[in-house]
Amino acid sequence: MTNSRNPTYLLLLSIPLFLASCYSAREYVRPEEEIVTARYFRSDSLSQDSASLALVSWKELFTDPYLQDYIEEGLENNIDIRIAIQQIRITETYLQQARLLNRPTVDGTLQYSRSELSKNSQFGAQFSTLNQYQLSGTVAWEADVWDRISSTQRAQRALYLQSVAAHTAVKSRLIANIASTYFDLLSLDEQRRITEQTIVNRQNSLETTRALKEAGNVTEVGVKQTEAQIFTARAILIDINNNIHLLENALSLLLGSDLRDFPRSTLAEQRTTSKLTTGVPAQLLANRPDVIAAEYGLINAFELVNVARADFYPSLTLSATVGLQSLTLGKFLDPSSFFATLVGGAVRPLIDGRRIRTQYAVSELQREQATLDFRSTVLTAAREVSDALYTYAAACEKIEVKEQELAAYDLATEYSEELLVNGYANYLEVLRARENTLNTSLDLVNARNTRLQSVVNLYEALGGGWQ
Repeated sequence: MTNSRNPTYLLLLSIPLFLASCYSAREYVRPEEEIVTARYFRSDSLSQDSASLALVSWKELFTDPYLQDYIEEGLENNIDIRIAIQQIRITETYLQQARLLNRPTVDGTLQYSRSELSKNSQFGAQFSTLNQYQLSGTVAWEADVWDRISSTQRAQRALYLQSVAAHTAVKSRLIANIASTYFDLLSLDEQRRITEQTIVNRQNSLETTRALKEAGNVTEVGVKQTEAQIFTARAILIDINNNIHLLENALSLLLGSDLRDFPRSTLAEQRTTSKLTTGVPAQLLANRPDVIAAEYGLINAFELVNVARADFYPSLTLSATVGLQSLTLGKFLDPSSFFATLVGGAVRPLIDGRRIRTQYAVSELQREQATLDFRSTVLTAAREVSDALYTYAAACEKIEVKEQELAAYDLATEYSEELLVNGYANYLEVLRARENTLNTSLDLVNARNTRLQSVVNLYEALGGGWQ
């Protein structure tokens, strides 16, 4: 009897293997057009060295001890960082669930039912009431012949890794934002120092101009013009102080702290000791967490297409139920109360209101969306690298030019003031020289800040800071 059933069992076991050989889920391959080459960056300054600024620790790049403390505080307390961590935990929980999809499920049932039967029914003449006691357990398992379960697991794993990459993207962006805000504050501090010194110098010049008026060398117009320059400098100082206050509030928010003042060093003390290497083009964006996250989003969408395609095929399930069932509680534990059921089958909806076909079409469109998002992220990242490289080079050139310009205006101011005292220059020449000196001094500070900002931008554009 047993031997006669063996061929049947073998046939049943061979069906999933045969079906699996007819269908398998597609494997993800990165789109060929997203392989990064030098053409993405529009720059001649790309390194052929595999080393990259992105691999430098932020503690090595930003050596200012105040800035290091603020970055540490931000990484610990920033609200966006904490939200991203919670998102990782959510996706990790779903991933743990997905890992168990290919394992059998077990359900337990403890049930009591009581029925009042109609006397005119088939059994009502024999029983007025019917009690039934049941204790059972059911084990069910679905064969993954279409890779639907495996694709679901891979999709969920990609979603988890995407959340991890998103967290590192928040971390990288936070470090860059804190450094950028800090350097802006140092720049404003330097501009405030220059403006305050300018006000002191112009007040001294006002006394000189009044003396020259008494001597008949200048008119009252010259005195009022000098006074106006003082008011102009004071207005600039008001704007600078206001901007400092706003930036300190912004830094407080980045650090996830209450509003407060921030001790800091000076712009002149900032040094960039790390070499600004980018790495070879093919590796340039390998550390960009947003690019990594976008590709995991594409992988997730790709695997969900596999899941939707597998839904066109019947699901093959096997379930077994065993337990005790009795009409009387006294015989519930009797061996004669034991029952068992074994069910195997294939289920496929025949009329489902186009649900499966719609879901497949939507998953294909969502994969195309994810592909476009990935491409957009790559192009944006490449642009940011190119922008940072160009900006750094331009800032270095501009600093050199502005230093020469400032030196020329300093001499022009000095010479024009001496000539005015000796009656050989017009007071308007002095006013123009002073105004140009102040403007160029402030421009030079901005250029130095721009150079620091471009280092920060390049570091973030290459995906630095989160390692």
